[in-house]
Amino acid sequence: MYILNKHILKSHIGPFLFGSLLVIFLFLFQFILKYLDQLVGKGLSYWVITQLIVLNVAWMVVLAVPMGVLFSTLMTFGNLSANHEVTIIKASGGSLLKMMAPVMIAGSLVAIFLFWFNDYVLPSANHKAKSLFEDIRRTKPTFNVEAGQFATDLDGYTILARNVDTATGTLFDVTIYDNTKSKAVSIANADTGLIKFNSNYSRLVLELTNGEAHQLVPLDINNYRKVKFNKYEVSVPVEGFSFEKSNPNFTSKGDREMMVAEMQTIVDTAIKSKTNYQSNLNNLFWMNYEFLMGRAKFSDFIKYETVDFYDTNYASMFYIFQNRYNTLRNQIQSNFNSMNDYNRTIRSYQVEIYKKYAIPFAAFLFIFVGCPLGIITKGGNFGLSAAMSLGFYIFYWACLIGGEKLADRGMLSPVIAMWMGNFILAILGILLTLKVSREGFYFLTEPIKKVWNYKIK
Repeated sequence: MYILNKHILKSHIGPFLFGSLLVIFLFLFQFILKYLDQLVGKGLSYWVITQLIVLNVAWMVVLAVPMGVLFSTLMTFGNLSANHEVTIIKASGGSLLKMMAPVMIAGSLVAIFLFWFNDYVLPSANHKAKSLFEDIRRTKPTFNVEAGQFATDLDGYTILARNVDTATGTLFDVTIYDNTKSKAVSIANADTGLIKFNSNYSRLVLELTNGEAHQLVPLDINNYRKVKFNKYEVSVPVEGFSFEKSNPNFTSKGDREMMVAEMQTIVDTAIKSKTNYQSNLNNLFWMNYEFLMGRAKFSDFIKYETVDFYDTNYASMFYIFQNRYNTLRNQIQSNFNSMNDYNRTIRSYQVEIYKKYAIPFAAFLFIFVGCPLGIITKGGNFGLSAAMSLGFYIFYWACLIGGEKLADRGMLSPVIAMWMGNFILAILGILLTLKVSREGFYFLTEPIKKVWNYKIK
């Protein structure tokens, strides 16, 4: 039995790694395509880009491992069935559950690891990735000048180059407008120019060759200067062109950047606050019970208002009741709004809490789907196993994402929304496992036949 278990587990390793890495590669390719335009042209080092990719691989691992489990079970048990090894094992006194036992143990360890990774590693990685990405977004693209177009990226300066050598970065027939001084206009023309940053990207240096500079004070026509030069250097202070990494500890955390314990603390606090507002609503109702029931008397409110009790004009009475009604309505509406806000907070964090448990458990449930399904379809080939894995994977994630949307809108309980896909997988897995174990649906059809025949008789 030890040899058989070792053989089954060894057959899972290759397909599991291949399926998981393939999904990670697809997610990574999608991520690069999505954010490529926000990364290029900013002078970022390879180390910064590598950090961003590695930090984002964390969420890809969480999504890829269940797919790897399903793919490996379909491939392995499909091969066992196609090679008639399942028939030999059953003929020797074995059963499907015995063949699945080592896989279930390994799947349990994978699920435990995935939960640990999902609760401890992923939140920290998401938070650091968020902080790093915000730093990258704040970084301006590397300053470029296009031929025949005014460049206005520098505050207070406008640059026009009639021609640009993209290979060397040399500008030809350059005009620079200096608008930094409110009382004077400065214009510099040069045959050639070169733009470069200093070492820390804090200043932009413009090296001009063979030209002249003009300075004019608009309110003083006689105050005009013209200077010819062979070489002229303009140093402009700039901000945002260099990448500056901030401290992630100073960045607020979202629900996907917290561990279960942190989110549960927020949920408990929100529940407590919601209870307080519910208590306030109850107190408002009982304190104003007579008024709400229409049994309040004018004399009950006269002591709170500056109005003549003996005034025969009923406008005063109407004003008092209207004022009391508006005040009470605003208090009730304010309490309801606060309760709704706390309800949304509770739902959103509970969704993330249950998701952290649901995804690892789904990796375990895929064993009960993949093993019997691989035997039934003899899906040992790559194409069939990949197609079935993709189908089940899309179905599960559709349940997860759809449930999350419904839970956030208050249309479904968070626990049902996040575990709905797992419930379906569990039922399907049990049915498939029993079918293969008992060679058919005899265990389901026979009781129905007995009831049907009894009714006919």
